[in-house]
Amino acid sequence: MRRGTHFPVTLLAIVPGGHGVSSQFGKVFQITTFGESHGGGVGVVVDGCPPRLALDVSEIQTELDRRRPGQSRLTTPRQEEDRAEILSGLFEGRTIGSPISIVIKNKDARSSAYEDMKNLYRPSHADFTTEAKYGIRAWAGGGRASARETIGRVAAGAIAQKLLREVAGVEVVAWVQQIQDIEAQVDLESVTTEQVDASLTRCPDPEASARMIERIDEVREAQDSVGGIVNCVARKVPAGLGEPIFNKLDADLAAAMLSLPAVKGFEIGSGFDGVALRGSEHNDAFVPGPDGQPHTATNRSGGVQGGISNGEPLFFRVAFKPTATVGVAQSTVDNKGETVTLEARGRHDPCVLPRAVPIVEAMANLVLADHWLRQQSVDVLPNL
Repeated sequence: MRRGTHFPVTLLAIVPGGHGVSSQFGKVFQITTFGESHGGGVGVVVDGCPPRLALDVSEIQTELDRRRPGQSRLTTPRQEEDRAEILSGLFEGRTIGSPISIVIKNKDARSSAYEDMKNLYRPSHADFTTEAKYGIRAWAGGGRASARETIGRVAAGAIAQKLLREVAGVEVVAWVQQIQDIEAQVDLESVTTEQVDASLTRCPDPEASARMIERIDEVREAQDSVGGIVNCVARKVPAGLGEPIFNKLDADLAAAMLSLPAVKGFEIGSGFDGVALRGSEHNDAFVPGPDGQPHTATNRSGGVQGGISNGEPLFFRVAFKPTATVGVAQSTVDNKGETVTLEARGRHDPCVLPRAVPIVEAMANLVLADHWLRQQSVDVLPNL
């Protein structure tokens, strides 16, 4: 098939196994997100959450407030309260084992801001590729390709976080480690969510955070954008989560992070820096632990060996590209193949990093909750 052409709709209807946009994630703790950026609302259905978990909508709202737009001058000016409404799955403040449905209404959508761009393709955006695949796209705000889709992930991640903290004792903390060429100094063993949220940038290094704010202000004034890196650590992850072949814990984390809008890179532990070391330097030596279990003297593996958690802190990094939609004049083409100049309008983050932190945490919590529940079904026989 020639690039840019599409199967006729009548042919699509008879292709066996045909499907639309993939919107599910997880195997036991499974989520399905729904909604478009400028539609009536967005949300999520969580299936597989164990019954009797105490849960209040305020716990979900806390995480949504960390993600919502308009929270500071460093983010998009779109004003959305992002108020969560739980429609099912709870009774008297506890989960009952049935699907948990959460909806968040869109209140400040302005589709008219995208009217001038509906027939052209924004550089490095999903406009062209979505249309090439489906033959149609929701051009207002990017539809499902918009970062607004991640609201459902954050809402579900708040439930996974509650489960992990109360039942498994796992704590996940993410922070902005780098914006463009400005890098922070952060102790991954002691950094807290309170320290992260104390800064507009969600960088717990005050000196680096101040420089990051100046840089974001600078590119915002220039109607441009910058990217960066979010670091994440999960503490007290029990050994044994993950599977050794196609469901490796680090592979599932990579898939979760790379599914996020604007993410272009993932590394765990020593990551790409590990290639500069020899095996004898890179190996994590086992030592007796205070709990009677083996521990490692170093953690270059990032808490995962052979695709399975080893009980050490799980540490990874996620690289976000600069926001694709900018006000700087750019050359592109329209849907007729004609060259046009684009000066994008709309309300966009000059840097997605500050609002990406709770999204990274949410996806990490979803992966860990799913694998923790999977592990509960492993029946380890006693020595016979």
